[in-house]
Amino acid sequence: MTEKEYGKFVSDLCPKSPILRDCAFAFLVGGLICTLGQLIMNGYAALGLDETNAGTATSMTLVALSAFFTGLSLYDNLAKYAGAGTLVPITGFANAIAAPAVEFKTEGFILGVGAKMFTIAGPVIVYGVSASVVYGLIYWITTLF
Repeated sequence: MTEKEYGKFVSDLCPKSPILRDCAFAFLVGGLICTLGQLIMNGYAALGLDETNAGTATSMTLVALSAFFTGLSLYDNLAKYAGAGTLVPITGFANAIAAPAVEFKTEGFILGVGAKMFTIAGPVIVYGVSASVVYGLIYWITTLF
């Protein structure tokens, strides 16, 4: 079987991806999550928080809701259909931390939850902190002169 024949064979067996529908659904779900975030922020502002504190409280609320819905297996079910629409907002990061913790809870709190919680998000945190230190040093050095 030649490479061209194999490519045709594989493409005939693969299901066709409804990419436009998937993109539209991801866009709508991501937009709904962001709209929910804006509504929560407006609620905190109505309670008297300034814009900075309302934004912080909104982020904390969205992370808590995402972790809660991940624990109930609702967030993963939504992500099956919404794809990147659930991954892009801050809720996706919370899901990335909470999902391994839920999955490995049967192995105990130390070797299960504690060790596996940062398997996905750990590199993001490490490289994010490292990059911020490097950028901070560059900024500090350039402001000296």
